[in-house]
Amino acid sequence: MAPDSRLRYIRIMNRILELQGVPNFRDYGGYDTACGRGLKAARLYRSGNHHRATDADLETLAGLGLAVIVDLRRTAEREREPSRRWQGFEAEVIENDIGDVGKPWEEELKGADPTVDFFRGVSHGWYRRNPFEPRLIDLYTRYFDALARTDGAVLVHCAAGKDRTGLLVALTHHLAGVHRDDLVEDFLLTNTAVPPSQVPLVAELITRHTGRAPSDAALRTAMGVHADDLEASFQVMEERFGSLDGYLEQALGVDGARREAIAARWFV
Repeated sequence: MAPDSRLRYIRIMNRILELQGVPNFRDYGGYDTACGRGLKAARLYRSGNHHRATDADLETLAGLGLAVIVDLRRTAEREREPSRRWQGFEAEVIENDIGDVGKPWEEELKGADPTVDFFRGVSHGWYRRNPFEPRLIDLYTRYFDALARTDGAVLVHCAAGKDRTGLLVALTHHLAGVHRDDLVEDFLLTNTAVPPSQVPLVAELITRHTGRAPSDAALRTAMGVHADDLEASFQVMEERFGSLDGYLEQALGVDGARREAIAARWFV
């Protein structure tokens, strides 16, 4: 590995915080931006759900100075796997009980043949559909509102911390002027950050809902993220709103004043 590539690899891997029971936990700040300033590091976090957080994980989370937690999961997901909290927890939690228009992932699995092609099709369809899902529009809007008004650290998560979270983080990076290569690289880091302990959990869920065990390739596809899915989301936003900035402003209310407020708090 060339020296520059090695340094880049170390910088990327240093974003991952290896917690025991919270998958895919990492820092999505610290990137350079087009304005020449950069996003603050150690203030913006993303992860999977916190249901299996250990006591040691809770101690780590308590020390991050979290002011806002955005839980992108559906009501049923939160009820089935409620988040563990640390003693003295005072962070604002952003969530909602708006129903999805499309089928939940578990419903998509019922009676399906869990192949690579099946999971690629489900994923690609999700990324084209969900930028316009009322439940996520509400949560994404409230997230950007929180960025514009809070000075404490922010954590955004869903179940696995890859799709709903990944799309929102990618929009944040675009808003901040993070280079597209870095934006995509951060999105794809899920494929490295998900710990091996998650593999049997996902395999069991797929087998339970489909009645068939997925192949290793299908399991990797189901658990991973794919750059062309993110590009598909960006494409449908641009088709409907003219640009990603148009989507941010018209769908999520991120106008000029909100952009300035976010930049004042989150750019170094």
